[in-house]
Amino acid sequence: MMRSVNQRPENTKVILQRLAEINRIIKPPPRRQQSQLAGTVPSSRGNSTPPPPPQPPKKSASSGTISGGLTRRQLINEMLYWVVFGVLIGLIILIGYLIRPLIFSLIKINWDDLPPLISGKELQSFDFDVVTVDSRGKENSRNRRQANFFTEDLGNGVMLEMVAIPGGFFDMGSPVTEEDRFDNESPQHPVDIKPFYLGKFTVTQAQWKAVAALDKVSRDLNTDPSNFKGDNLPVEQVSWSDSKEFCARLSTKTGRTYRLPSEAEWEYACRAGTTTPFHFGETITTDLVNYDGESSYGFGLAVEYREKTTPVESFQVANAFGLYDMHGNVWEWCEDHWHINYNGAPKDGSVWLKKENGVHSRLLRGGSWGNDPRNCRGANRFRKEPDYKSNFIGFRVAFS
Repeated sequence: MMRSVNQRPENTKVILQRLAEINRIIKPPPRRQQSQLAGTVPSSRGNSTPPPPPQPPKKSASSGTISGGLTRRQLINEMLYWVVFGVLIGLIILIGYLIRPLIFSLIKINWDDLPPLISGKELQSFDFDVVTVDSRGKENSRNRRQANFFTEDLGNGVMLEMVAIPGGFFDMGSPVTEEDRFDNESPQHPVDIKPFYLGKFTVTQAQWKAVAALDKVSRDLNTDPSNFKGDNLPVEQVSWSDSKEFCARLSTKTGRTYRLPSEAEWEYACRAGTTTPFHFGETITTDLVNYDGESSYGFGLAVEYREKTTPVESFQVANAFGLYDMHGNVWEWCEDHWHINYNGAPKDGSVWLKKENGVHSRLLRGGSWGNDPRNCRGANRFRKEPDYKSNFIGFRVAFS
């Protein structure tokens, strides 16, 4: 049997009162219809007084509406419409941002756009393995690829192998969703890269010794500067200025203009058509890269830290262009001056130099044996003064 209102619990009474209030707001009582003649007052003997001036709309206390305007419910519906509209626009922008790299990567590399043939040089081909890993660093694919290259004879059986890098364009920098990224990797921007040649490996100590023994162009070179010794180990303890002298002596010997790669060329060459933090995938392992393996990236595992450089090609895997050791082992000098972000960066892959005179820091890419994986990502950037030397730093040469 239903209780009377006075017998019901206090909280039930409150709820019923609230429901009644809501009902009055949503369904206000109908307004009284005014007479069409309400604005005029008849006068005696046929004379009439002019109608009073129109009054501003009056707010109804009972219904929460403005006379002649929108009801509260209509206002709420209007607000909900714009909220939903804003959310949909945000979702469209987010989806477009997320799928853009996937669409972009489909048209990234023009494999037929190769650098011109070198006079007096015959292009050869070589086979290599390209490996990808899953999010935990476990190998999930291995494919056999082929690339073209030519060699420079440096004397005494020492050869320099230069790989043909096809032209194309790519998104330089890292997306805001990339784990452990730095702000200086922004904004991502499309860059058009002309075909060029790049060293298959970083310059080795044997190659350094051969070129450092040539006649001086601008500055003296130490023929054996490296901390870790070995002909097939990468040369280190060389500054940006030293690497420029190496390129100058090599150019004089060969008659071809060798140089350091631009920062854009380096990242394009490292990615080789990929959009992940590493050309291997979402992480790296010490089975593929020489870095501080006591640290990990993403869902990868912390394993081994070698605490020294390793011979070039130690891991027997390359990226899709046929380049080895693009992540870890030694940092690699680039030609560009350091800039704090990519605002105003060239979009044609050219070297980006500051307009003002002075000594400016130069770019380093790729990470080293002493760095954690975060600093070995393809988008990561570092800088040092042009005469700075370290056993973490080497370089590779370019030619176009």
